[in-house]
Amino acid sequence: MTVTIRRTTFVVALLFVMFVMFAATATREVDAVAALRTHIEAHGLKDIATQPFATLSLSKSDAAAAKRILWDAHVAAIRAERTKEIEERVIAVGGARMPIWFTTFGEKPAGGRSLFISMHGGGGAPKQVNDQQWENQKRLYAPLEGIYLAPRAPSDAWDLWHQAPVDDCFDRLIEDLIVLEDVNPDRVYLMGYSAGGDGVFQLAPRMADRWAAVAMMAGHPNETKPDGLRNIGFTLHMGANDAAYDRNKVAERWKVMLDELSASDPTGYRHEVVIHAGKGHWMDREDAVAVPWMAKFTRDPLPTRIVWLQDDVTHARFYWLANDAPKAGDRVVVERTGQAVRIVESTNIAMLRIRLDDAMLDLDREVLVSAGDKELLRITPKRTIAMLATTLAERGDPRGMFASELSVRLR
Repeated sequence: MTVTIRRTTFVVALLFVMFVMFAATATREVDAVAALRTHIEAHGLKDIATQPFATLSLSKSDAAAAKRILWDAHVAAIRAERTKEIEERVIAVGGARMPIWFTTFGEKPAGGRSLFISMHGGGGAPKQVNDQQWENQKRLYAPLEGIYLAPRAPSDAWDLWHQAPVDDCFDRLIEDLIVLEDVNPDRVYLMGYSAGGDGVFQLAPRMADRWAAVAMMAGHPNETKPDGLRNIGFTLHMGANDAAYDRNKVAERWKVMLDELSASDPTGYRHEVVIHAGKGHWMDREDAVAVPWMAKFTRDPLPTRIVWLQDDVTHARFYWLANDAPKAGDRVVVERTGQAVRIVESTNIAMLRIRLDDAMLDLDREVLVSAGDKELLRITPKRTIAMLATTLAERGDPRGMFASELSVRLR
């Protein structure tokens, strides 16, 4: 009898302890979300990631609630701080100034407008020449639906569209228009003619996680490679007689490269290369068919396979991967299947950060990270407000917020 009573008492005590632990965990999670609201009311989005509540572990539902709170605060901040720059039609980042012009076509879809960014030609010419090229670009294309936006390059240099400030200007522009013009972040497109086409060759792979699809018209790739195009649509249009700088020959070589990439990776590298017979550098608008071709694509912000090759202008983030010390030539290929993330290939990368969210896998279960056949990490990820706030601040993209992060050393 005594043994039975003691066992019963032990069981009751154990259940009580488990209840207290559960209640304490639940309270911490509720407190984290409540503390987030309080912090935003007092300080806005400033310093959220460094607050004690931001490191507490969240449940799936609390992470979703925190994501909504952060996004609403971000929208309010953009409306308050950046409405003027869109009204004045100038994007300014780090000393670079990029004037913009845009017009709108069609009815706005339920999910928000499409955005077509169209880069002018010129480069290596006096300001008035590039200004005239900008004016031409404003009238060059017309989508059935969406915002057609022609930016004026921040400089007049030959590489006017692939200098480092352009990436930052486009990031800020997209971030602004998601909020201020209700742009759908999964329907952003890039195109460019001549020197603008040079820019597409460069910006398309290194900023591929921003685009749904891109169109290159009459440009030259210089040193860039197509590796990063794996998860977007890419169309190339070139006049068969456009022989300056061997543009036509280079376009043929890119067709072969893209065909080979697609053959070896059948679910990636969707592309269309059109060489326009009898046309030189000016294609008499035959290239306008690229616009409806692009519009068939919608961005996948969480692809299951990523190929990330750093250009001479490096980026610290690409889809759900991050690299704090990026260098030109760094290359990594990563695949995600179920609860497993596998690093297929890596070159020159010491540390890789893997961002995760509940839309990708089950964060309440163990996740395995491996490199080839070698296990690097096996852990149940932790959702935090700090990671949600950090990834929101990086991009201003509601589809680019992640609740968890795993860091792995590769060498």
